[in-house]
Amino acid sequence: MSESSPSLPRIGPYALPNRVILAPMAGVTDRPFRRLCRRLGAGLVVGEMVTSDPALWHTRKSRLRMDHRGEPGPRSVQIAGGDAMMLAEAARLNVDQGAQIIDINMGCPAKKVCNKAAGSALLRDEALVAEILEAVVAAVDVPVTLKIRTGWCADSNNGVRVARLAEAAGIQALAVHGRHRQQRYGGEAEYDTIAAIKAAVSLPVFANGDIDSPGKAAAVLDYTGADAVMVGRGAQGNPWIFREIDHYLRHGEPLMPPSDAERAGVLRDHLAALHDFYGDYMGVRIARKHLGWYLAGDPRLAATRQRELRAAFNGLECPDAQQRFIDDLFLEQPFSKGTRAA
Repeated sequence: MSESSPSLPRIGPYALPNRVILAPMAGVTDRPFRRLCRRLGAGLVVGEMVTSDPALWHTRKSRLRMDHRGEPGPRSVQIAGGDAMMLAEAARLNVDQGAQIIDINMGCPAKKVCNKAAGSALLRDEALVAEILEAVVAAVDVPVTLKIRTGWCADSNNGVRVARLAEAAGIQALAVHGRHRQQRYGGEAEYDTIAAIKAAVSLPVFANGDIDSPGKAAAVLDYTGADAVMVGRGAQGNPWIFREIDHYLRHGEPLMPPSDAERAGVLRDHLAALHDFYGDYMGVRIARKHLGWYLAGDPRLAATRQRELRAAFNGLECPDAQQRFIDDLFLEQPFSKGTRAA
């Protein structure tokens, strides 16, 4: 258990309330999802990746990604790019707009990001890494954090060297995904490199990669000595994972899963927030992927029933119809009609 490392992490002046953090995910960790995860126990939430090029901020997608209205602090904004001066300016502009923590992305494996010498592609050039970190830290008076992978490829796991560069530059916390870039999200995350990084630096280290249950979170913290876990895909369709992990770390026993009534309420609230944030047209469409994740994460539903429900929901074209679908999903108790997972 995590009893050997009970202290809660800090990022600069901010003491986190627990050891469970929502990872930044493009197209997922928008304002509605961040607020939901925080409500359900995330100690810190990180916004979607924003390009460092201000010339691209006029797009609707970028404006929405930078919208943190109504969110409690600390508000963490992730920026991505490959030019030190542009990243420094992007950091300053985001702080002017209310960011309280700036996170630098050096972990994204997407081709469209790496092809622009950003994200995890930066790990191939340690001199550029140092230049970027020093420029961004010097540009703002708020804490700067960094997210990396273990390296570019299996033959170049340079995460420990990058972590030392980060500490020397004044980075306040480091999140490490336990895969190198060429793995993307395939295979299994490894935690040896994260443990080596934690042993090599004194700044807070957050372990990321395949954290999908309270037991896994506790095991990874014990193995790596990390200060917190960062949950990404494990939260898709399961925002309750944050309070479940926090409870397990504090008490050493599992928390009861959410009731049907709570699941229905969270789904309704999430859909309503998406419709309000994006507008009816885009909100309806973005809600479809989230509902698919909720269905996939419900162990009571067999795979065939998940597909049927997902297809039915994807055919709906208005917010009211989507909300009625949620009401019917629970009122009609589809789980009792031969649809339980084996």
